[in-house]
Amino acid sequence: MEIYCTRPGCLRPQNSFADLDDMTTLKTIQQKFCTTCGMPLILDGRYLPVRLLGQGGFGAAFLARDRRTPAMRTCVVKQFQPAGDLGPQQLAIAHTLFEREAEVLDRLGNKHPQIPDLMAFFSLETSSQIPGKKDQFFYLVQEFIDGQNLEEELKLKGNFSEEQVREVFVEILKILSFVHENDTIHRDIKPSNIMRSQTNGRLYLLDFGAVKQVTQSPSITGSGRSTGIYSMGFAPPEQMAGRTVFPATDLYALAVTCIMLLTGKEPQELFDAYSNEWNWRSQATLSDRFADILDRLLLSTPSQRFQSAQEVLTALTSTSPHPQSSPSPPSPPSPPSPISPPSPLSPSSPHFSTLEVLRGAAFTGFEGGLLFIVLQSLGLAPAIGAIAGLLLLTVLIFVQYRRFIEKYDLLILAVLTFALVFFIPLFNQAFFWEAILFIPIFASCCAVAFTALFRLISKLIANFL
Repeated sequence: MEIYCTRPGCLRPQNSFADLDDMTTLKTIQQKFCTTCGMPLILDGRYLPVRLLGQGGFGAAFLARDRRTPAMRTCVVKQFQPAGDLGPQQLAIAHTLFEREAEVLDRLGNKHPQIPDLMAFFSLETSSQIPGKKDQFFYLVQEFIDGQNLEEELKLKGNFSEEQVREVFVEILKILSFVHENDTIHRDIKPSNIMRSQTNGRLYLLDFGAVKQVTQSPSITGSGRSTGIYSMGFAPPEQMAGRTVFPATDLYALAVTCIMLLTGKEPQELFDAYSNEWNWRSQATLSDRFADILDRLLLSTPSQRFQSAQEVLTALTSTSPHPQSSPSPPSPPSPPSPISPPSPLSPSSPHFSTLEVLRGAAFTGFEGGLLFIVLQSLGLAPAIGAIAGLLLLTVLIFVQYRRFIEKYDLLILAVLTFALVFFIPLFNQAFFWEAILFIPIFASCCAVAFTALFRLISKLIANFL
């Protein structure tokens, strides 16, 4: 049996062991070592690397077999393998990204059929080739998707038709909708990270090594060359500048992927640096609606793009003859072009994740409970009190919708209003302090429960329609 050594720089990584051709020996042997460098070959006691699949960024991927499964299941073993010229800070970033990929695969892979499952994540410490030192290696093991990525497919079969690109576009939008709703941004959408299985023809989204949590602060800036933060040509301006990224960042990269599949050209060939705009429409035959959607996703300003994958899917399936247009900021002067630029689509409404919606519901319910106490204490007529309460709740919902208050603002405002009600005698004279505490919390829990139920029902209906 052949086993491939995973030590970086091993001169003869391919090892052959005749005794492992016997299945009993293969299942029971404790360990085998590279005959060239002495590296342990059976990883985590079960995974047998067979050959190198690819290398780049800060990792190497190996095709492997799991000897603890009856059919010796095939899997992919990724090794954290940074370039030798990384400094300490860059090395720390690369290691963090590698661990983040394992965390995201563990959290998302088992919940979505088009994201590979995580099977294991472990480290290996072994003797270094430098006497007296130890080397530590990190590995993650994930589901193997047997097929071709879209970059390979493009080279083999040529340019994609509109129908083929639309299929890719819709399938990846559905995956991104799930990813973004789980407060994660992929940050490295490109043809080579989209795999088509030859078993079932399904598309899979790969390589979550550059993912970013929506709720985290902006990452440490850098060129992206060594740590794989982004892929040149596919990343929008905000990502290349090291600033905050958004779901619209992934949508931009998906649009670049689509125009590359349509034209067969690299992104750098389709972007006019002089006029700072994409010039691709003359090189592809495409319906106006689909082309307008791609053009809007390719806008340099994140707020001018679609803000969610679901919003793009809605625009794509709309029954109106042409997408509604709206005025856009004036663009810098550019050389005359025979192709007139498409008008941008209508601006999108703010996008809220499930966590944000539930957080807002909790705040609104809490404030609604406090309003009930205040209005009861003032002794207003029931009709007037009800109207006043509805108006105030409407204002609260509106300022959250417009993001005038969000995140920590909600907590601060809730604490301040509770303190006012609790300590001002005019408002608390008719209630015991237990009631003042119970009513807002009860109202908050009810609001969260009803909102979660409504959100669930709406998603189920959307999936059926």
